[in-house]
Amino acid sequence: MWNHKAWPGRFLPPSLPAKERLRAYAGWCNAVEGNTTFYATPARDTVASWAEQTDAGFRFVVKVPKVVTHERRFTGVEREMRAFLDALEPLGERAVLWTQLPGSFGPPDVDALGRFLRRLPGGLRRAVEVRHPGFFTDAGSALLEGTLGAADAEWVPFDTTVFFGRPPGSAAEQDAWGKKPRLPRRTRALTDRPVVRYLGRDSVEETVEGWRPWTGVVAGWLREGRSPTVFLHTPDNDEAPALARRFHDDVRALVPRLDALPEPEPVEPATLF
Repeated sequence: MWNHKAWPGRFLPPSLPAKERLRAYAGWCNAVEGNTTFYATPARDTVASWAEQTDAGFRFVVKVPKVVTHERRFTGVEREMRAFLDALEPLGERAVLWTQLPGSFGPPDVDALGRFLRRLPGGLRRAVEVRHPGFFTDAGSALLEGTLGAADAEWVPFDTTVFFGRPPGSAAEQDAWGKKPRLPRRTRALTDRPVVRYLGRDSVEETVEGWRPWTGVVAGWLREGRSPTVFLHTPDNDEAPALARRFHDDVRALVPRLDALPEPEPVEPATLF
């Protein structure tokens, strides 16, 4: 996400090489979603550069490759997972393994997920995002929670309720409308490191109003001694770093002991010379 095309010149220096943008992004936020790993396992040296550009408190929530989750659905993936875990090793305890499952992966498939999670190395944080409606019934939820609990894994809610509150009003919203899951909001944490994903609208006001339930939930987790990670999205993500900081400030107003985010370096305008 730190290479988002709309951010240079706004949140990142305009002419900064791609390999240095994570360092600048880390001045705005203290966590990032690793979406590119879904499509290809990065080189270990590349991951080492990510570790070098960020401090010890920065978190990487890194998506498991689609060949594991979507194409083979955890069958015969030992070689791919060994390569993936070896590549992530430079991140150490800062990495969270994010297993995002396709909408077709439902309660009847949960045993395969459980076996996969239990085979992962001990000490590796793991989080799972599901999109099948069957997991949001009482029976489906209990089944998945039991599977995740046995593997000390978190359930990642992707809250799209505000986004689907009214029809799309822009090209970006229309595009997201056909791609994002429409599922109930879920606010129950299973571990000491909850992970939340939230999708707002093009409108900053609607996005902020829609996350109000989460500020109280996250504040409650902090008071319980948990350490949550929250990602704020909009259909185009153009304002995401600023929105993330605003959400953090809203939570900090409820939990004053929460550390402030780092102060980003000023972004100088592009010049000819």
